[in-house]
Amino acid sequence: MSVTFDRRGFLKAGSAAAGGLVIGFYLPARGGEAVLEAQFGPPGALNPNAFVRIGTDDVVTLIIHKPDNGQGTETSIAMLLAEELECDWSRVRTEFAPINAAAYGGPLQGTFGSLAIRTSYEPMRRTGAAAREMLVQAAAERWGVDKAQCRAENGAVIDTATSARLTYGSLAEAAAKLPVPASPALKDPSQFKLIGKATRRVDTPAKVTGKATFGIDVTLPGMVHAVVARCPVFGGTVATFDATKAKAVQGVTQVLQIPQGVAVVASNTWAAMEGRRALQITWAEGANASLTSAGIREQFVALLQKPGAAAENEGNAAAVLASATKKLEALYEAPYLAHARLEPHACVAQIKNGVCEIWTGTQIPGQAHSTAVEASGLPAANVKVHTTYMGGSYGSRGGGAFVAEAVEIAEAVGVPVKLTYSRDDELQHDLYRPASCVRLEGALDADGWPSAWTARIACPTWMGLRNGVARESVEGIADYDIPNIRVEYHDPGTPIPTGYWRSVGLSQNVFFAESFVDELAALGGKDPVALRRRLHAKSPRLLGVIDMAAERSGWGTRLPAGRFRGIAANEGFGSYCAQVAEISIDGGRLRVHRVVSVVDCGRVVNPSGVIQQLEGGMVYGLSAALRGQITIDRGRVAEQNFHQYEPLRINEMPVVDVHIVPSQAAPGGIGEVGTPAIAAAVGNAIFAATGKRIRRLPFSLEKLA
Repeated sequence: MSVTFDRRGFLKAGSAAAGGLVIGFYLPARGGEAVLEAQFGPPGALNPNAFVRIGTDDVVTLIIHKPDNGQGTETSIAMLLAEELECDWSRVRTEFAPINAAAYGGPLQGTFGSLAIRTSYEPMRRTGAAAREMLVQAAAERWGVDKAQCRAENGAVIDTATSARLTYGSLAEAAAKLPVPASPALKDPSQFKLIGKATRRVDTPAKVTGKATFGIDVTLPGMVHAVVARCPVFGGTVATFDATKAKAVQGVTQVLQIPQGVAVVASNTWAAMEGRRALQITWAEGANASLTSAGIREQFVALLQKPGAAAENEGNAAAVLASATKKLEALYEAPYLAHARLEPHACVAQIKNGVCEIWTGTQIPGQAHSTAVEASGLPAANVKVHTTYMGGSYGSRGGGAFVAEAVEIAEAVGVPVKLTYSRDDELQHDLYRPASCVRLEGALDADGWPSAWTARIACPTWMGLRNGVARESVEGIADYDIPNIRVEYHDPGTPIPTGYWRSVGLSQNVFFAESFVDELAALGGKDPVALRRRLHAKSPRLLGVIDMAAERSGWGTRLPAGRFRGIAANEGFGSYCAQVAEISIDGGRLRVHRVVSVVDCGRVVNPSGVIQQLEGGMVYGLSAALRGQITIDRGRVAEQNFHQYEPLRINEMPVVDVHIVPSQAAPGGIGEVGTPAIAAAVGNAIFAATGKRIRRLPFSLEKLA
């Protein structure tokens, strides 16, 4: 949003450490107060850098620049700001940030890669500390005392000599006129009152009462509703369509072609969907109409017979394997997966008086903004993004096609439009976790310890290649202290659209690698935990979570009859996780009874949030391991809804025992680190129960026959 300044308005700006954080606040002349209020709040509000607003009513509003995907980011970032600000937590309010490239990160403003807290920990603390120092300075000047004689506490500044007290609200206007400190003093962690303490999420009351606004809830005056018919075959287009029967459906107002397909616009969503069902469309299916999952697998397996681009090469793995007396080769496979969010995509778009506005739940408002700019053809300054809550994301709500579709339809119809995806749309037009195949080979030395490890991977990429390698496709496949390692990569170039999925390449590679480690343990007569301790001896934090998981799960102790354990571990996103799964197999039915999940994620902001994310990440991975699979048939996705792409049911949920390793290290990511290990932990427990190995996901006990 632009602000016009005259001689009476001015900008204060400074620099703080941690990522080039720009600190600034605006004090426009009276004529600019309406603009100020629209962006930052009422006149007199304190804005150290567009993250903190303190009103004269003592309410502290914290601007959250990282969208909350449901993982609690809103609460954790508010805690970071409030901790250093020394405000009254009961008077804290939160708002999601507008698009502002200078303040919030430009096109990459958003929550992804488990980076929200990692990139916010120091900047948000400095932001809160800067505001605190300005308030203390304002109080000292009002009292005419030395600043050192004053301290901030619970939303007020106190004169330690006289016990006089001034609330933040009474100081806000005066503090706003002071220079912003460039390097404010931060608290010693021993002084923390919020950080590290289990804290209730700030969004819970609104979500429980239904007051929270998700993308699918947004309503504007005069709004119409739209759905889009898209070619079921990847890469296909519209050949011809007849809208006669669609327009005959009560409530349907328009049918129009857009680049992605044919949009049906109606007075309500149901009418739009009924109109779509009545459409008569001939699709130009194109060259991909013969694609099948079986054919894609054959392509991947064929690639594994040939050398690929080198991603890692240490020692001479080929020579060691050639001469080894104990060695093993295995082919592991993982399918395409959908994100299967609870809330389907929804986006409201309006183009009016040369301004485009969108309302949606998006992980990356910056990307949604860029998409809307491109789709509307308007200048970036004329496009606004209103970020709402979202019902799950898992890497899929960047702000791409669904935003473009909504903007294109709004431009065509001239009134606000809400575009809604159905569950079928979600599953059949996703950006999928790529399928992957890997040929693993390992050799053991004379004492039964791994001496060589090779991995040749075939996995599509969406991120491009560097020296012939897609780094996200090989991550986590060889994170072991083995003297001879070689990793090779092939890009199959399949036309299935792929994208981020919770834990990215680790989601399949940890299953591959941690299962194969267990195979090598069995071949060498080693205990699986003992082998991991050796392979991670130089990674003390990973070793620490493995040791704690073994201890808390009772590894090596007797289980009730019919119960078996498996372990797996991974590092990623700045954190370390180990999981032990306890299972039984009864009459061909697999049941996961208990999961011990241990994490070292550095300094913890909100322990409650960490526990929730470990539970949620694990069950997301477990659903995929037990049932998750996208099947390609005749160039299209066969699965249509949850009856064919079934998540774990509540009665199948194991007991989850989460343990957090105390740590003073920098905060690590927590949203994704709990997902990768569970498939391997369960697979290794199946091996313990049956002596047979399942190397292909999802698990099927029929494969043991």
